[in-house]
Amino acid sequence: MYLGIVRGLAAGAAGTTALHAMTYGDMAVRARPASTTPDEVVDRLAENLGHPVPGEGQGRESRLSGLGALSGIAVGCGVGSAVALTRRAGVRLPLWLGGLVTGALAMAATDVPMVRLGISDPRSWSAVDWASDVLPHVVYGLVTYGLITAGDRRT
Repeated sequence: MYLGIVRGLAAGAAGTTALHAMTYGDMAVRARPASTTPDEVVDRLAENLGHPVPGEGQGRESRLSGLGALSGIAVGCGVGSAVALTRRAGVRLPLWLGGLVTGALAMAATDVPMVRLGISDPRSWSAVDWASDVLPHVVYGLVTYGLITAGDRRT
């Protein structure tokens, strides 16, 4: 089980790196700003838990930005571990389907909290907004699941 967790963490970290590369590439090509949604989720969750993020002004904003980014890394690694453990328990999907399911799980892990906290409503998103969310998560899923299953294949 320990090796499954470690494999999942490493695969999730690689998938997260791929997701970030897609996201930052999109930002560079379209000259769009970074999303503040992760920062807002962290801020709202911390407040709801009775532990607001300390600071004021730019210092607090920087702290929230860092915590938002770290929360995304935690989700990516956590989903990778969960998928690796599920696979180890016997759920074996083909690469394409496992990649899509893994990406969908990561997307749900980030999007559901923002909806539940009232930060964003995906029903109001444009097609471009959806593509900016879906495509990096698909890449995350394929990279993560591909690395989780890499040891299973013989060349």
